[in-house]
Amino acid sequence: MNLNNKLDLNSLLNKKESIKKIFFYRICGTGMGAAACLLREKGYEVEGGDLNFFPPMSDYLKNTGIPLHDLENFDWKSLDSFDLVVVGNVVPRNGEDARKIEESGIPFCSFPAVLGAFVLHDFNVVGVAGTHGKTTTTYFLSQMFEKMGQNPGYLIGGVLEGQPSSKLGNGRYFFIESDEYDSAYFEKISKFRSYSLNHMILTSLEFDHADIFDDIEDIKKEFEPVIQNLKGHIIANIDYSGVEDIKVKYPERNWHPYGEHSDRGPRTLNKSSDKTLFEINLAGNWERFETNVVGEHNILNLSTCIIFAHAENLSLEEIRASITDLKFVKRRQEIRGTYKGALVIDDFAHHPRSVACTIETIKTQYPNKEIVVVLEPNSATARSNIFQEEFANSLLQANHVIFAKPERATSVKSAQNLDFDLLQQELKGVSIPSDIAVDLEVLRELIDKLVSENSLLLILSNGTCLGLWKSEFVQKLER
Repeated sequence: MNLNNKLDLNSLLNKKESIKKIFFYRICGTGMGAAACLLREKGYEVEGGDLNFFPPMSDYLKNTGIPLHDLENFDWKSLDSFDLVVVGNVVPRNGEDARKIEESGIPFCSFPAVLGAFVLHDFNVVGVAGTHGKTTTTYFLSQMFEKMGQNPGYLIGGVLEGQPSSKLGNGRYFFIESDEYDSAYFEKISKFRSYSLNHMILTSLEFDHADIFDDIEDIKKEFEPVIQNLKGHIIANIDYSGVEDIKVKYPERNWHPYGEHSDRGPRTLNKSSDKTLFEINLAGNWERFETNVVGEHNILNLSTCIIFAHAENLSLEEIRASITDLKFVKRRQEIRGTYKGALVIDDFAHHPRSVACTIETIKTQYPNKEIVVVLEPNSATARSNIFQEEFANSLLQANHVIFAKPERATSVKSAQNLDFDLLQQELKGVSIPSDIAVDLEVLRELIDKLVSENSLLLILSNGTCLGLWKSEFVQKLER
């Protein structure tokens, strides 16, 4: 590798004034596209290229006016007109693209580094990190602080209804979803380590991303360099032993512990299909809040936002008013329509804990429905047998399960593929019927067979679910 022209966060800060024109290589990723839009908003001249342009990010980028290039027919000499190339983390280390970028002689960096240096360095940055709930919590924060007149900036790793996934804002705060996945093939550190964080919300900490981490200790090591230097608030869920381990190691930081087993709560007082009444201990007083948000995991996510806002001296009256009507990112408990009379809900859940929490929430919202779950374990870790037992346990509240078996084998070198036959046996032992769909045709047949007006179809996948969301099934949904 030739990394002589690689720039990290500090190098970029030193060159901030000389860089004007930036090219995003593989711009259609969620993070890359959002970063490109923020830098354009900041006044930089931005262009980008990719191999595939899929909605919604492709449509969003076109609407911003950012020039887009097809990398299949890319003129590499055109890079000479740019001051910086931002490289997406989908570019592999030993690929032809990496070689050409390195040999171009143009300075290059990761998108977390350029974001940290050129955008986030100017804000009071709140990073929302953890295994679960990052996207939802970041969106809750942005909505709440917008309603409280703070006009925050934000970057959210999901598609929002009627508004962009990122915004510069002109207020004091910037909320950013802070992923622990690595930044680029040449920068094998978690993205949030380059985000110039002032505060952190740590929703959870469990083992995941087995394609890049060996164990939970590896993940904790990514958090420690940030935590030990963080001057602001750390809102942390101590229900997770991994979070507690870090807290004990750095007790001098400004911790605000919360969780179901903490002295702060939250404690749910009453819940219905469309409303939750709960309380949090703030400054020694149990304060009550009411919201349209339903589900224990969602209330935990919302509680972090309330605790942070209170720690920043925003009034309880403002906070209460800001949470009464919150929206979710698309693909988070998103109602897509009805099919053969059954309500169809799409959710991104692909980790066992997220699967269990999502099913529990749907059962609360629709207590009289038979829940037919379609689960596609699509990530590298989910496709492996690392969570073999956990996946079986996560489905215990379903009435019927369809496993959408991914075509790809797991890329986790230390594990085998998820055993779907064993999952079926385990569910059969607790009287939960299940089926395995190996392709879209079989999946459609099973859906047609199982759904009715008495059921609810809950589709859990961070992908297309064997192509279901790209098929004519979408056109058949009644809205």
